[in-house]
Amino acid sequence: MSNPGIVTRLRARLNKGDSWLTRDISTLFSNERLDDDALEEIETRLLMADAGVEATDWLMERLRAAIAAGRIRNAEQLRKVLKDALVELLAPVSKPLQIPEFIRPYILFAVGVNGVGKTTTIGKLAMRFKRDGHSVLLAAGDTFRAAAVEQLQTWAQRADVPCLSQGEGADSASVIYDAVQSAKSRGIDIVIADTAGRLHTQAHLMEELRKIKRVVQKHDPYAPHEVLLVVDATTGGNALIQALQFHEAVGLTGIAVTKLDGTAKGGILLAIARRLALPVRYIGIGEAVDDLQPFDAEAFAEALIGE
Repeated sequence: MSNPGIVTRLRARLNKGDSWLTRDISTLFSNERLDDDALEEIETRLLMADAGVEATDWLMERLRAAIAAGRIRNAEQLRKVLKDALVELLAPVSKPLQIPEFIRPYILFAVGVNGVGKTTTIGKLAMRFKRDGHSVLLAAGDTFRAAAVEQLQTWAQRADVPCLSQGEGADSASVIYDAVQSAKSRGIDIVIADTAGRLHTQAHLMEELRKIKRVVQKHDPYAPHEVLLVVDATTGGNALIQALQFHEAVGLTGIAVTKLDGTAKGGILLAIARRLALPVRYIGIGEAVDDLQPFDAEAFAEALIGE
């Protein structure tokens, strides 16, 4: 059973207190059975919430099989079948980030397009890691956007961690290389490197990401140890396209989904789980530091199903 506190908060943020997926489901039954119109309604709700065609089809197959087996005769049974199917879909990607003791410094690249909440996520991660007893260094590798370095420095002050930067227009690879060098000499546990917010369609910027990766591998051939893509849940299907293209370009190892308290209703997580099967490390459900939560499949499914 998942943490009831997290479920309650998730439910309030995702559904604004009322589950979009199972709202009014008792009215979908006629004579103890779900008719085709009811199934169509559930399918529409999933698609409207950005779950994508593949995840929606997969879930609908599970529902039809349960109906055929006589396992869905009332709203409570429908909720149970839906929840079990959601957990089955999401459990394989529910893998919170673990920082192994034997890798020092542990190097994490944060990647993603502008405006997804990447710098904010880095700041919240720095606070989380520090609270867990790790020493952290931030590397201001987004040297293209004037405010990016400043924003990262603000988060570094808030988290009370050092931030290595070389100002606007500096070479990103050089900034991140120096940060790793500094972390090594100072015995720092974790380096979190910000990278320029790239449009996944810009080939030359993707090439630069690959260059940063090659440069850092001079320090450690296995680095970066985590390439975390930050996506914005409110962009729906676009988030999935970004994930596919970044994964192809640099090989992602995890995803953080921000702004789930926005308009998106959380279906994009289902689409990512079904299509990419990449670990979902964190989800963001608000502005506060504690609103960046390790992803928990069961809590998420419970929040989507509602009371």
